[in-house]
Amino acid sequence: MSIALVGNPNSGKSALFNRLTGASQKVANYAGVTVERKEGYLVTSGTPFKVIDLPGTYSLSTLSPDEAITREVLEGSRQDDASIDMVVLVTDANNLRRNLQLVLEVKSLGYPAILVLNMMDIARKRGLDIDINRLSSELDMPVVETVAIRSEGLYELIARIEEEARYLPGKKAPSASRAEATSSRERISQILNNVIRTPSAADTLGDRIDAIVLHPVLGYLILAVILFGMFQAVYSWSELPMEWIESGVEYAGEIFGNLLPDGILKSLLIDGILAGVGSVIVFLPQILILFLFILFLEESGYLPRAAFLLDRIMRSVGLSGRAFIPLLSCFACAIPGIMATRTIQDPRNRLATIMIAPLMTCSARLPVYLLVIGAFIPNTRIGFFNLQGLVLFGLYMSGILSAMIIALIIKLFIGKNQYQPLMMELPAYHWPNLTNLLLGLWERAKLFITRAGTIILALMVLLWFLSSFPGAPDHATEPAIRYSFAGQLGHFLQYIFEPIGFNWQLSIALIPGMAAREASVAALGTVYALSATGDELSVALSSVIAATWGLPTALSLLAWYVFAPQCIPMIIVTRRETNSWKYAGLMTFYLFALAYLASFATYRITLFLTGG
Repeated sequence: MSIALVGNPNSGKSALFNRLTGASQKVANYAGVTVERKEGYLVTSGTPFKVIDLPGTYSLSTLSPDEAITREVLEGSRQDDASIDMVVLVTDANNLRRNLQLVLEVKSLGYPAILVLNMMDIARKRGLDIDINRLSSELDMPVVETVAIRSEGLYELIARIEEEARYLPGKKAPSASRAEATSSRERISQILNNVIRTPSAADTLGDRIDAIVLHPVLGYLILAVILFGMFQAVYSWSELPMEWIESGVEYAGEIFGNLLPDGILKSLLIDGILAGVGSVIVFLPQILILFLFILFLEESGYLPRAAFLLDRIMRSVGLSGRAFIPLLSCFACAIPGIMATRTIQDPRNRLATIMIAPLMTCSARLPVYLLVIGAFIPNTRIGFFNLQGLVLFGLYMSGILSAMIIALIIKLFIGKNQYQPLMMELPAYHWPNLTNLLLGLWERAKLFITRAGTIILALMVLLWFLSSFPGAPDHATEPAIRYSFAGQLGHFLQYIFEPIGFNWQLSIALIPGMAAREASVAALGTVYALSATGDELSVALSSVIAATWGLPTALSLLAWYVFAPQCIPMIIVTRRETNSWKYAGLMTFYLFALAYLASFATYRITLFLTGG
């Protein structure tokens, strides 16, 4: 027996799915599309139930790829899917007016259904009084109250599912046409008037806060202050933990250096693994501080407000308001951000969003930015602001502004897209849960360390091998790496990158960076460790590049990383989401061209200004 979970986005549907199915989940894609399919099993004392978590949607009339799947599955038009026997309609009890639109549309299809009023804890705190029995009578279906994240009401829901399954009447004839269900505002108002009693106070604290943070002038100022503060904290709060990590890496190097005899194993551990992976791990505190701010803003309910605030700007360059959430996801990683464009209905708008997604500064770029800024930008203050934090903020803004310009150019070439208003829940403000913040930071730290311990470690071992063999000839006058496979490749690539100020060591580091951007920092650590001699072996990477590069090269590298699509997995995902190598190739070409031109201009202008 199959049960479909249906509901609006952010109604708690996926949380309820996780509670019902536990670990018995299967994630795949629907046939012919890239929309994720989540299935699981609810095992009870009676009949086992197959539970399908359908993509969230506000209406069955929407046309985005993921929302279309929900409509097709419920209408039975997808031949690859088994028929649905029962529907569990998951609603946010605090936003019934919006949720009931979908409820009435699904009810019109004739399925046996159970209505779940989720997030009842918040509703009670707000003083909402919902007459459950009257609501059940109005909709002609059972109603269950739940708090999915705490499993409240879960057993009552399971019992109701079992009870309904015993007397399952089968799918009825449609009770109303889609048009009638869609134009049922009067019916929704009638239901709400009969079942809900709200507090007499019309103005709440949340309303008063919204009047400020969504103000057309004050709202943008508040957003700017938050972003400035975030980037200032990245540097101000991270100094001590970064020093601890640097000391730990140096201490480990000293231990291995004293214990191991000179030879290949010692070089692999110290010059390859410790120098490479250690150069990346040192930036973990700054990355966690950045994500602490993002998680705090998300948990507090501010981020959706920022989306609405920026919707007008997005529309001015031809993007849908719906593009904000995928682009926001790209600040963590462009891959899930590109996949999230499935929620955009208009195909031209979706393509434009995919094409500019890599310009959002993902977390993998952060180690490169932090290394170069720390080595070349003085740790001083301009007024209340840390200069290094201002430069980091400028790099993020450069990516955003470049994306808006590219979106505007795309708009001019492919024409104006169909306007789609941004529809998003504005959750109630609340103080972030400490446990959720810590779990979020733990997940980010685990992901970062896992990448450092797997992908980057493997790349550094390979790079160490290519940088160590073949060895230097007799009577060589330069470090051995100069004569290695990597050294020869680096000197060849230098002919391409010399006009933008990159030396052969930096040219080598760009190659492993194609698999993972942050691997470039690890690669520099390995290459310069193998290039060093004598006392230089113990010098931190930031000090090495500060002495080796000039300011023009440093700024040129920052400009390169603002644009360069150095991420092969992202290119592959772009091909999959657009179903075409043409667009993936076009993205790669225009981003590399922009990166080279920006680096060339930055390098030459800085040389001119510094008299180089």
